[in-house]
Amino acid sequence: MALDKKTAASKPIEVAPSHSADMILPRQPGKLSLGRQTVIVIGSSTGGTEALRVLLTALPATMPPIVITQHMPEMFTKSFAVRLDALCKLTVKEAEDGERLQPGHVYIAPGHSHLLVKPASTIGYATSLHHGVPVNRHKPSVDVLFRSAANVIGKNCIGVILTGMGRDGAAGMAELKEAGAHNIAQDEASCVVFGMPKEAIACGGVHEILPLSAIAGRLVALCAGRAHAD
Repeated sequence: MALDKKTAASKPIEVAPSHSADMILPRQPGKLSLGRQTVIVIGSSTGGTEALRVLLTALPATMPPIVITQHMPEMFTKSFAVRLDALCKLTVKEAEDGERLQPGHVYIAPGHSHLLVKPASTIGYATSLHHGVPVNRHKPSVDVLFRSAANVIGKNCIGVILTGMGRDGAAGMAELKEAGAHNIAQDEASCVVFGMPKEAIACGGVHEILPLSAIAGRLVALCAGRAHAD
């Protein structure tokens, strides 16, 4: 039987709501960081798998902990982490709940959960997985990771936003900056899609805009400077 054209035209298209990070955790501006450990947080989406390969393979094994949210279905995140681990000097793994953040390690959000950073039982930080609703229509969400880092790491954090479509991570990067973090965005020329870095820049959350090829060296320099200051 043919579908009535009038009925088909009048049927509304359902669009999933776009939740903010407030659905997962509250913002806690002004909260003092308990630890002194530097942590790098990275967000990426479209084109991010290759961008992360370029960035992470250029880093030495002596880096502080690196926590990453890459928009990716859950059936691919573990194999992606295994592939990067084989290529990198750093130890790369899919994040599990409650892992103490260790220097020389990279933790990639599993595709089924938001990845957050929380205070560890002693001075330091640990991973936390949250199975809540998508944020900015993504799970894992960059905004959730960045907000958690702004809440508990603050000025000891370095934020990086790489190639990707949409605005996930822009609000979180502004919160990181307000908390004292130093933030880097990938430049337009080296992005597959400039959406996420562009939105973060527009929100005023970025200190530096760099080509992908320059970000690893800048991270090494920033971390060396912090270690020297300590």
